[in-house]
Amino acid sequence: MKPLILSFYSILICLCLFSCKEQPKPVLEKIDRKAVVTRHNVKITDVDTLGSLTVGNGKFAFTVDATGLQSFPELYENGVPIGTQSEWGWHTSPNSEGYDFSETLKGYNFNGDPNSLYAIQNRKDERKNDAADYFRANPHRLQLGNIGLEIIKSDGTFAEPKDLTDINQELNLWTGQIESNFKVEDSPITVITYGDSNKDAIAAKVISPLVSEGRIKVKFRFPFPTNEFSDRGANYQNHDLHKTEVTQNQSKLFLFSRTLDDDNYSVAASLNVESELIQKGDHYYIIQPKAEESFELVVEFTSIETNNSLSFSQLEENSKSGWEQFWESGGAVDFEECTDPRASEIERRVVLSQYLTRAQCAGNYPVQETGLTYNSWFGKPHMEMYWWHGAHYPLWGRTELLENSMQWYFDAFDKAKLIAERQGYQGVRWQKMTDHNADEAPSNVGSFLIWQQPHVIYLAELIYRNNPTEENLEKYKELINATADFMASYPNYDVETDRYILGKGVIPAQECFDKMETFNPPFELAYWKWALQKAQEWSERLGEKSNPGWQKVIDKLSSLAKNDGVYLAAESVPNSYSPTSEHTIDHPAVLGALGFVPKTDLVDESIMNATFNIVDEVWNWDHTWGWDFPLEAMTATRLGRPKDAIKALLRDEITNTYLPNGHNYQTPRLTLYLPGNGGVLSAIALMCAGFDGNEIKNPGFPKDGKWKVKWEGLKPMP
Repeated sequence: MKPLILSFYSILICLCLFSCKEQPKPVLEKIDRKAVVTRHNVKITDVDTLGSLTVGNGKFAFTVDATGLQSFPELYENGVPIGTQSEWGWHTSPNSEGYDFSETLKGYNFNGDPNSLYAIQNRKDERKNDAADYFRANPHRLQLGNIGLEIIKSDGTFAEPKDLTDINQELNLWTGQIESNFKVEDSPITVITYGDSNKDAIAAKVISPLVSEGRIKVKFRFPFPTNEFSDRGANYQNHDLHKTEVTQNQSKLFLFSRTLDDDNYSVAASLNVESELIQKGDHYYIIQPKAEESFELVVEFTSIETNNSLSFSQLEENSKSGWEQFWESGGAVDFEECTDPRASEIERRVVLSQYLTRAQCAGNYPVQETGLTYNSWFGKPHMEMYWWHGAHYPLWGRTELLENSMQWYFDAFDKAKLIAERQGYQGVRWQKMTDHNADEAPSNVGSFLIWQQPHVIYLAELIYRNNPTEENLEKYKELINATADFMASYPNYDVETDRYILGKGVIPAQECFDKMETFNPPFELAYWKWALQKAQEWSERLGEKSNPGWQKVIDKLSSLAKNDGVYLAAESVPNSYSPTSEHTIDHPAVLGALGFVPKTDLVDESIMNATFNIVDEVWNWDHTWGWDFPLEAMTATRLGRPKDAIKALLRDEITNTYLPNGHNYQTPRLTLYLPGNGGVLSAIALMCAGFDGNEIKNPGFPKDGKWKVKWEGLKPMP
């Protein structure tokens, strides 16, 4: 028995020793990302003009109707338009009147210099106003072309939208595939559509018994730009103002050359079957495939002439691998275990917002508010919106997708410096409404906005936090220093009160205020102080001395004005929230002073709590914009009010509508609004991963047992 006893005790000792050792930490269950994403695949079952679907790669987007291509662009004009846009596609109308940008400039005495020049729309002078209109509208982004199906019915007439039946269309978010199934006169038609992950190209496979009968053709139409606020891609007038030439007409390859004044681009179409090209009208062509049951089409848009060498299968693989790589990268959030009935809708918005921003807002330049679907504000980006378009990328661990477009600041530097100089300031004043060339668009509002100024500091900080290298410190040093120089020179020093004042001469983020009277808006004050402090910290990281000029403004910047225990919309607006006030519309920017802006000593949380209460109660939420709701959710999260964060995120307002395709609808004029989508993603990152100094798990979600939110890969906000 002794050997047995010894063996028993030996085993027991070994077990004890093993148990005393540090045990490995439990492996957290990874989120099934594919399950999260694909349960929100978009399904369309009728001709829904607000249900357009997009394939894209962040630099190029192709938006389709219920046929899987762009067969009915006129019908969709008043919905989410179906069109084709690339980041390189711009057009400039001839300056036949010889306008000079200097004609848009007007002198204001905001900083002691009566010759401080701002680019405006001068309604009192016809010539100057026309000059401003020209430079606002030029250059404008192009709709590159419409590619659709021409389906012939048994009586020889063309199928119209009403002839489409049994529609079953699905966007597979994981692969970027749109499969469109429908019937015309009981004949089934299937169209499978992909966008390339890198090139400005799409592929489509058409399957139907109508193919062998010659009753399905591919049509190419090239619209002319409207040169208006919106361009919805269906202006088939002005034929003599542009030129379309067929430079190659082979049986399987067709090349179109496009010329609009001094701007040129090419469109290459290749098929896998013998085909015939027929010109149907001005800038209107038909390709007739000679096939049995199906044919494949690949179309590439380029700024230079090229022969399309892609095949359908190659492009299909590029789409699948590109989207899988995206979804497997960075952060993910899973609401499946939540029992609150609102959780599924939040998850839907989160998933679709990731798809839409990746497809339309991840290129090499800041993007317009309607992405690469259709023009708003002539296709020009607004740099105060750049944070909403891009900040979520580093917060979701996809920093490189922001870094791509940060190059714009380097390209824009010299022109931003000239703006500051002509207005009597130091450093650089970043453009508000601009373009890829960094030219400033004249505006009676935009020229006086300032909250786009600190964005470059905030965004560079998010990049650095994810990759804290000496290289990044050096890379953004000049941008940050020049931005801080402007920010320190911009406020007016008031001798009597020994403080620096923002304004007059400012229009705040809440744009309903008069530039001639407004000063010290709270959001801008808090943002100003945080960004200047961060600029000082950036210098310290580089081992450089702090800037005394910046520090004077930091130390003596005005406090946030308050009345009856709440922060005012601006110090110049003492009755901000009275029942008769006209100032409870537009962005509730006062909340951004703690929410969007990280904590500063300018903001007292008890006062912001009281301000939150009154804004929540009296604000005209039906006169707001899509990013206002994520903004309120961010403030609620930082204030420790998770129930209000959920309420804010899901407010039942038209401008907080998220269509079946995920787009944030605003108005008939603005049927999609990507800052809302970006705002949702930034807010969710804050609500999950928290912020510096936060010790609460999932601080933006109630602790009532109904919000078991799982996430991975997100980064806390500053």
